[in-house]
Amino acid sequence: MIFKAVGDDRPYPDHGLVTTRDWATVPPRLVRLDELVTTKRTLDLGQLLADDSTFYGDLFAHVVDWEGTLYLEDGLHRALRSALAQRATLHARVLTLS
Repeated sequence: MIFKAVGDDRPYPDHGLVTTRDWATVPPRLVRLDELVTTKRTLDLGQLLADDSTFYGDLFAHVVDWEGTLYLEDGLHRALRSALAQRATLHARVLTLS
């Protein structure tokens, strides 16, 4: 299994980080793919396979740590690209909510 679980929503409260600039204040770190719970069930294959998929937006995935669970909020295509390249980790900005 690639992820800890596949979810379809964001069970954590609104954190107020909306733009890439907002997320830029959160330092990136390595996260294991098998520790992540997705917040989306579907993926646009065009986004996954595009050569410039990391050109626009943040270079790092966005993860929310809520009650000890890591939720992949944005960057599902980056996580799957890592898995397809047989990497077990992903660089992500991890926001911890208490």
